[in-house]
Order: sequence, then structure tokens, then C-alpha cells
Amino acid sequence: MTGAVIIAGLGPGDAAKVTPEVAAALDQATDVVGYIPYVARVAPRPGLTLHPSDNRVELDRATHALEMAAKGARVVVVSSGDPGVFAMASAVFEALEARPDLAHVPITVLPGITAMLAAAAAAGAPLGHDFCAINLSDNLKPFALVERRLRLAAEADFAMAFYNPRSKSRPHQFARVLEILRECCDPARLITFARAVSTPEQHLRTVALAEATEDMADMRTVVLVGNSATRRIGPYVYTPRSA
Repeated sequence: MTGAVIIAGLGPGDAAKVTPEVAAALDQATDVVGYIPYVARVAPRPGLTLHPSDNRVELDRATHALEMAAKGARVVVVSSGDPGVFAMASAVFEALEARPDLAHVPITVLPGITAMLAAAAAAGAPLGHDFCAINLSDNLKPFALVERRLRLAAEADFAMAFYNPRSKSRPHQFARVLEILRECCDPARLITFARAVSTPEQHLRTVALAEATEDMADMRTVVLVGNSATRRIGPYVYTPRSA
């Protein structure tokens, strides 16, 4: 049996947002590897082995996937959203770089619907022109770098999408993010807090920067910051294409 690693995105939460391509890969998999809650979204079946693991062992699980594929397994490495956006695609290639003996393993990356795009669609079109995405977690990079990128993006007047804004271990950092935004942006700048997008718990709230508080975000929240031209039209938020 010829093994392979398929790196797949499960979308933001709703099963309907899993692409047919990803669903077909899961149907053909012998093994599924991923963070515990993402693997839990894959239905068990005969002939399929699930390998859930903790969130901070990305390289270990990526190496495990490559090793199983080298022995003939058809392994699907799952992430939420898109696997290339702050997720497992990069981790698999990093693991491969450290293991040249596994270079013969075929790898395919299958895209998924990201949380930021699902959140933007639910809100209207706040990312309708130039935008950037910033992971606010400092688990893999110093927070000083987060601050620098945030400041430069705000000064360049990008719309922004923030991943991992606030956790129990990092309760204070999002307050610093809001401070930087207030230093660089008008207080009327619109911010959308999109929590648990595409699930029954979905909740969207759009406020002016001056009204935003750190407790509006948690780890299930994607934060969308408009640029200087972003505005409301009825219940929707959008950024003009000419902005």
C-alpha cells in the first residue's frame, strides 16, 4: 500500500462547511491525526484509527503522521479552518525538513474555510479590501513581534483579522492590543467580535474601537478590525473595494 499525508482543513465548525474534497480524503483515510477537539469532529468507522493529541505537540504529531505514511498508511492531518493559516500544514513541512529520510512521503494540502472568512461573511464584508491576519498568541513568537506587526498594519490602514486574541494564560495581552489600536486608529474604527462562527453558539458584536474591551474576546473569538473606510450599512459591516 502506498502511503501519503493529506493535510486537511475542517472549516470553522459547521459540518456543511467541510469541502467535498476534504470529506473524500477522510473517507479514504486509515488514520487521522490532530488536536483533540478537531479529531473529535471526525466520525469513527471500521478501518480508521484516530490519533488525538494536545495542542502544543504539533511537531510530534506531524512527525508521527509522516512516519505512519512512510509505512503505508493514508494519514489525514486535520486542522480547523484552513490548514495553511496558523495550523498544521506549516508544522508538517517543518517536521519534514528535520527528517530528510521521510522526503519520499507524498504530501497534499487541502484548503478549508478559515474562521476569519466565515466571520467576515457573517458580518458582511469587513475584509472587502486589503487586509492582513495576525495571530496574537506568543506561544511561538515573542509578543514584542506581535506588537510591531500590529502597529505597522494599523499605520498602513489594513483591515485586520486577529486569531487567538485572549486566553486564560494570556488574559492581559488583548488589552495591550486595544491600546496600540487606540494609539494608531480613530476611536470610531469598527471592530467585530465573532465568536463560535458557524456553530449554534455563534455570536457577532460590532462596536467602535472606543467601546471595545478586552473581555469581549476569548479563544473562540475571531476579531475583525476594519480600516479607516469600513462602515455599517444596516446590520452589515463592509469595507469598500476602493478603500
